Amino acid sequence: MKAYILLSTKPGTSLEVVQRIKEKVKETIVADAIFGRYDAVIILEAPALENINQVVYKSSKKTKRHPHETSIALAPM
Repeated sequence: MKAYILLSTKPGTSLEVVQRIKEKVKETIVADAIFGRYDAVIILEAPALENINQVVYKSSKKTKRHPHETSIALAPM
């Protein structure tokens, strides 16, 4: 299962947040800083939705530099 995470970071921290996620979250497929309403997009892959929930919760709890996030989980077809 894949999940797309859209992050809003504190000003000037998006590159640091993306790098930290790449290093610390093994389920990360893609992590990029972007411009627009959100500052970063993260794509995770895990066996089940429960695993995605755990990863998102743990990573947001550890990193206080992204106060807002939106998660979109994709169900396999």
